[in-house]
Amino acid sequence: MIEPKSAGARFVVINMTRISGVGCIILGLLMANGRVFPDWPTWIAYVLIANGMVDVFVLPVLMARKWRTPK
Repeated sequence: MIEPKSAGARFVVINMTRISGVGCIILGLLMANGRVFPDWPTWIAYVLIANGMVDVFVLPVLMARKWRTPK
């Protein structure tokens, strides 16, 4: 993985991760309700929701911890 050098680039990467996670959650909820791709199995929707939760709550914390400026 290419490491972003500036703080602004890191900020953008972390927030894009969060936004893509929210997109996964919304798509998973729509799939679980049968509004989009109604013929697909529902377990795919639940995997998307779980993946989105990880993208929103876990990955940004791990990235910020990895990219923290040394004291």
